[in-house]
Amino acid sequence: MNLGFPEMLFLFLLALLLFGPKKLPEIGRQIGRGLAEFKRASNELKGQLENEMRLLEAEDREKKISPPPPENTVAASAETASASPPLAAAATAAPAIAEAPGATVPTSQPQVVAAADSDPPPSPGPGVEGA
Repeated sequence: MNLGFPEMLFLFLLALLLFGPKKLPEIGRQIGRGLAEFKRASNELKGQLENEMRLLEAEDREKKISPPPPENTVAASAETASASPPLAAAATAAPAIAEAPGATVPTSQPQVVAAADSDPPPSPGPGVEGA
């Protein structure tokens, strides 16, 4: 609401006629005190809200920074238990794969395969012939 000069002059003259010249300064002081009290209360409320927001943000930062739980806790064992079903599903799919001709069956245990370029057998030392 934007009041221009003519509107303000009209309101001042109306207040002067209603309350008189003696009461007008007293009413102005009361209105000024009321506005100052309202401004002080709103600034106090704003400060409290900002303080609470800072505390909540600090708690959020602490939660993000905190380390994950150790591996031998209940939460960690629940995670490993939930990881097991995909392995079980792969094991149940293995018989279907084995029925195909020439197919190999995947196993859950690692297989040790000898490397093609492994170390050759040790040769006899110098001076030893055809042992």
